[in-house]
Amino acid sequence: MSKGPIKVLLWGLGAMGSGMGRILLEKEGVEMVAAVAQTPAKAGKDLGEVLGVERKTGVVVTNDVERALDSKPDIVLLNTASFVKEVFPQIKLVLERGADVITIAEEMAYPWAAEPELSDEIDRLAKAAGKTVLGTGINPGFILDTLVIALTGICADVRHIHAKRVNNLAPFGPTVMRTQGVGTTPEGFVEGLKKGEIVGHVGFPQSIHLIAKAVGWKIDRIVEEREPIITNVPRKTQYIEVAPGDVAGCRHTARAYVGDREVIFLEHPQQICPEAEGVETGDYITIDGNPPVNLAIKPEVPGGIGTMAIAVNMIPDVLAARPGLLTMADLPVPRGIVGSFIEAMRG
Repeated sequence: MSKGPIKVLLWGLGAMGSGMGRILLEKEGVEMVAAVAQTPAKAGKDLGEVLGVERKTGVVVTNDVERALDSKPDIVLLNTASFVKEVFPQIKLVLERGADVITIAEEMAYPWAAEPELSDEIDRLAKAAGKTVLGTGINPGFILDTLVIALTGICADVRHIHAKRVNNLAPFGPTVMRTQGVGTTPEGFVEGLKKGEIVGHVGFPQSIHLIAKAVGWKIDRIVEEREPIITNVPRKTQYIEVAPGDVAGCRHTARAYVGDREVIFLEHPQQICPEAEGVETGDYITIDGNPPVNLAIKPEVPGGIGTMAIAVNMIPDVLAARPGLLTMADLPVPRGIVGSFIEAMRG
């Protein structure tokens, strides 16, 4: 890494990427040196204008990734897609250009669950380049996996884990709305599931395998179920409006088994504006162990700012980590960084 501030390239300037940019502008020891937008309309503008802040940054947003990488960033925050297959060529390019990668692509939290061969290839490429790749986020990445793993650390034995996240999707952008079926009719939701266009929560297999690997379970099968959450009242966010009778979100569950014994049960009923119908958000973790653990966080840890913050806060640990494709379980306990990012480097 070069001397001076940590150089960051933002790739993807939607809701999450723009939020990361605003956080980074307030941090010490870190500098945004380039920004890549997916949409042509944002190109040519000062990054400050795209982020919606009053100050100019001197960074001109571009659609040209190769040109942006000429800025020689130490690390790239990748906020472009949810799936390993989609981000693989982007990660490959960044590694070839000599930078570390943090991505909020949900499948990248434990990519071997979805794409073992591509994951091994990313690991090989990262090691060859002497760089590190990490997938993280609020969920997967923290609430239903990393936090669960940390809580098992006080248990002499673990028999079963039940974790539930009741959240508000309102801060998220159009990509998340589509994968949840928000705004569709109930019939359209069913059809979207069949076509693979509506997937519900992306990340249950990743969270399950991350937990299981950490505690020592070998998962034999995972059973997932998805059903629409129908709204009875109008709901509106910055990105979408939903009429009564249409879909405001998705209740998605996953059960993991060792043999015939259920060892992990994850629930994620997520929707826009749940308060419109009196639904209280929250994060809940129950561990049947010795001792038992019951954690409740009410209301939920906000998904938008949580995702932005953990991606930004992991920068020093990723830069200090061993080369390869890593998970949150491979790195030190995440923490908020209120001082200089350079001084926060560990390892």
